[in-house]
Amino acid sequence: MMLPTHGLIGLALALPVLVVAPEHADVALTAGLLGGLIPDLDMYVGHRKTLHYPVYYSALAVVALPVAAALPTTVTIATAFGLLGAATHSVMDIFGGGLELRPWEATSSRAVYSHHHDRWLAPRRWVRYDGAPEDLVLSVAVAGPLLLTLEGTLRVVVGAAVVIAIVYTAVRRLLPLIAEGLITGYLLRTVPHSMLARLPARYVPDHVE
Repeated sequence: MMLPTHGLIGLALALPVLVVAPEHADVALTAGLLGGLIPDLDMYVGHRKTLHYPVYYSALAVVALPVAAALPTTVTIATAFGLLGAATHSVMDIFGGGLELRPWEATSSRAVYSHHHDRWLAPRRWVRYDGAPEDLVLSVAVAGPLLLTLEGTLRVVVGAAVVIAIVYTAVRRLLPLIAEGLITGYLLRTVPHSMLARLPARYVPDHVE
């Protein structure tokens, strides 16, 4: 699923804190947002493996949330909701598409790597690919309550996320063509092979060894 969806869901997971402990809401919301985003920092370094831990994040979140409830401090709350956001992100990607350049073709058997099981988990494709129409629907549905509830900077963040989600959905199927054009039309002629080898395999044409 696309990054705006993950970020918005991370925010939404922390929304109940506004009701039960409003003095800690800013910390929880910010941590949930960042937790929802951080796993995708591995986009170009072992995507969905380096920073995706569906089992370990979830196990840690199960421990951290009761600790935060019993001993609510900035550190415990930030840790709990950061882990919850990261866990949810990692698990959600299992229900999306695979890692291929054109995930709507459904040719990849890799969704998320489980370090606990030491293997790749297969994509369920409930959301067919990141930026699919149903992905956008999910983003907008989650954003609605957030826009009605949040104020200030976080509300602006939610609005910006929705705009990014709409634009990304509109251009999603063009991105592989742009990537291939950039690689075959420019990078292959100008960038050393050692640097091309660092690109994710899905971006490199078959004839590049």
